[in-house]
Amino acid sequence: MDDDGTRGVRGPSADRAPGPAVPPPPAHPPRVPHPATGTDPADRNPGDRNQADRYPSGPHPGPPAEQWRPGAAAAPPVEHRPAAPVASPPPGSPVDAWLRTPRPQQEPGVWRYGYTPPPPEESERVSDRSLLVGALIALLSALLLWSLWRNGYLPYRLVPLKLFTPGEWWNPGTSGGPRTIEGSDALTVYEAILFGLLAYGCGRIGNFSELFRRHVAERGQPFLALAAAAAAGLTQLLVWKETLPVVRPVLVLVASVAGGEIYQSQTVVNVIYGLIAAAVLWPFARLGRWRELIAARRGGGPAPTPADSPAPTTATSADQWPELRAAGWTDAADTLTAEVRTGRMNDVDVARLHHAWTLATRRPDRLGPLAESVLRTGGAAALHPSGHRDLPRRTARHDVLTGQVRIGRCADDPHNPYVRRGTGLALDPALLGTSLLAVGPPGAGKSARLVRPVVEALALRALAGQAAVLAVGGAGESLGPDEAFDVVVRVGHPGSAHDIDLYGGTTDPDEAAAVLAEGLVGDVGSLDSRRAATVLAQLLGPYRAAHGHFPSVPELRELLDGTPAAFAGLRASLEAAGHHAMLRELDARSRQAGGPGDPAPALADRVALLDRPTFAGFFATGPDARPFELRALGQYPLRVRVDLPERGHAEASRLLTRLLLAQFTAITAARTDTSLFVCLVLDDATHAVTAETVRGIRRLRSVNAGAVLALRTVDDVPEALHTPLLGAVGCTAAFSGITTWDGKRFAEAWGKEWVETREVAQHTVFADQPFTRALHALRKLVTGKAVTTDAVTVRQVEKERWSASELAYAVPSGHAVIRLANVDGEHAPPLLVHLDG
Repeated sequence: MDDDGTRGVRGPSADRAPGPAVPPPPAHPPRVPHPATGTDPADRNPGDRNQADRYPSGPHPGPPAEQWRPGAAAAPPVEHRPAAPVASPPPGSPVDAWLRTPRPQQEPGVWRYGYTPPPPEESERVSDRSLLVGALIALLSALLLWSLWRNGYLPYRLVPLKLFTPGEWWNPGTSGGPRTIEGSDALTVYEAILFGLLAYGCGRIGNFSELFRRHVAERGQPFLALAAAAAAGLTQLLVWKETLPVVRPVLVLVASVAGGEIYQSQTVVNVIYGLIAAAVLWPFARLGRWRELIAARRGGGPAPTPADSPAPTTATSADQWPELRAAGWTDAADTLTAEVRTGRMNDVDVARLHHAWTLATRRPDRLGPLAESVLRTGGAAALHPSGHRDLPRRTARHDVLTGQVRIGRCADDPHNPYVRRGTGLALDPALLGTSLLAVGPPGAGKSARLVRPVVEALALRALAGQAAVLAVGGAGESLGPDEAFDVVVRVGHPGSAHDIDLYGGTTDPDEAAAVLAEGLVGDVGSLDSRRAATVLAQLLGPYRAAHGHFPSVPELRELLDGTPAAFAGLRASLEAAGHHAMLRELDARSRQAGGPGDPAPALADRVALLDRPTFAGFFATGPDARPFELRALGQYPLRVRVDLPERGHAEASRLLTRLLLAQFTAITAARTDTSLFVCLVLDDATHAVTAETVRGIRRLRSVNAGAVLALRTVDDVPEALHTPLLGAVGCTAAFSGITTWDGKRFAEAWGKEWVETREVAQHTVFADQPFTRALHALRKLVTGKAVTTDAVTVRQVEKERWSASELAYAVPSGHAVIRLANVDGEHAPPLLVHLDG
């Protein structure tokens, strides 16, 4: 996307300006923070802008520079300031690790970079007191049962054993003991089996595993190993003291299998004893993780593989460009792999080349030139026409490969589903394609924590050739520095290189009249914008037929006021040119002027807001005018910022915002090539939404476009449009500090969900027996409360996801409740998000 054209600058002495130089590969790779560290990215340095390093790039999906503005000789205006040189890159590069980091497909809004699913949700946690009491009761019960067994107090305890052994081994009767040595040995093994079952049941009933995990395992090493060693020593003592039936049953089983003569060898006996000791120690060694501890102490254990370690060279990982290798361009893939490994490419370069290769595969004649360009210039191939390879500064965390920008983290709140608590929340074009409405009072963080990160993400995708962005806000750098944009329009500023085209770059008078009417009087509920468009068309058509262009602001104001001199001059021009059809249009306007309900006076009053000395020289329409044509956004990956004079001309700024929104919805809906994502970002959409623009916003998702609207309150939109606007956008965000009236509208838009509720009712217990009544009276005398019993009712009810009161008072500062939906119809419930964008 190289561009050697000129840059238009406002003023007579600046006809041509040198194009921007292509920077060398950036010295620093993309600083995408690792999920484990959570470190915010540092500011970027775009690198040295050295004209000597400029190389011709290969084919790119965009057209040549001279085609950026149809009908204009100069290339699209791009303002640049050379950056200071940066230091040499450090050895090694994390770009390859960034490329190989997994990005699994997740629900809408999940920050996919390095995402790891949370552990399974635990059931209701038992208190430590209940856990300890339960374990103690189970242990005491097991000891009692074992004591009763050993002392013969349990009847029929030998019946199961006698059923499976010869009768001559036992004395007569159900309680008769062993008569022979074989019976005594069988009883020994039988008692050991029963003891094992009793110990297992005691451990399960007493929940000893949870007790061990919570109070021993969670404390980590070396406490875990020491506790296991102490338990192992105590168990060994009890085993060799024959308190625990382990040694004798083992000896009996070995003798029954190998014969009693085996014990005549002391070596065999020692081996058996050693195996018994090892078998007793083995489970404690596993529980205490002795092997891992010893390996860590000696430093000889297997080191865990770091997440950012390079992949094996035999694997075709993402940093080795498998799509190029599969197409047979091995040399180009090797070149880009070397660029990645040496740090001469950043994340924007990777995304741009991936996109360029994807587009080139659709036209095979472009594959060869693109590969040759990669061999010549490496990561600088297919550059954006501005020559930029990164933004001068980033204030949010971006993953350019997926187009996501992280704006916050889902809070650990009961309103949020368990799987979303603690996960990052991100926006991407699939979500912005459904449009986004953000509502919050001044100071809530809409601009700094939401709007600017979105503008940065779209600007990065524009550098990658995948998007175009139009950011509209107040004068200043709240939406980003000038160097981050290709075109900066400062309305009312004498040094601005460009101004706004009031007619949207169209040559059709009816189309221009319809869009201009929405911008001028679309917010006036008592005035029909269609009648206003008819009045404007009756003037714009004749004027264009007579002069070849639409009227300027002063001329349009005179025509709307019905000035006789203006009408006479226009009529004379039309008669001289022989435009009889346009004369009939002008005559119709003359007859309707001054009639009841004529919208011309209201239109003239609104046009008068732009006919001020501050705007002299702006909104020109003659042959010397150089307005920025909004139609270019749908064709080229432009980054445009419009600064409005909000302080001294608030009404004019709102009019221009409304006009830009109307032009954007009309132009994007009419474009045929929808491969480029286009987004309009309004930092303040107060009084900018009209009925027609709401209908236009609904159509944006079908043409790969979206809009981001920020409001201080929903009341900044006409009341009749509250419900249509909330229904037209797929993503909504309610910031902390909104009123209950705004909260009610969001609560209704987000709907309800089925939840399980528990109702506890306390009923007084009335005793019938005299002794029980006496006990209840004594208890009431001591505690001061009557004896009651709890009646618990569990039922399913339909409840609002967020109530109006919760949105107004329960959302902490720096947080917002955000509901997301993508263009495929998937949606996420409203989530409480801590904003860190």
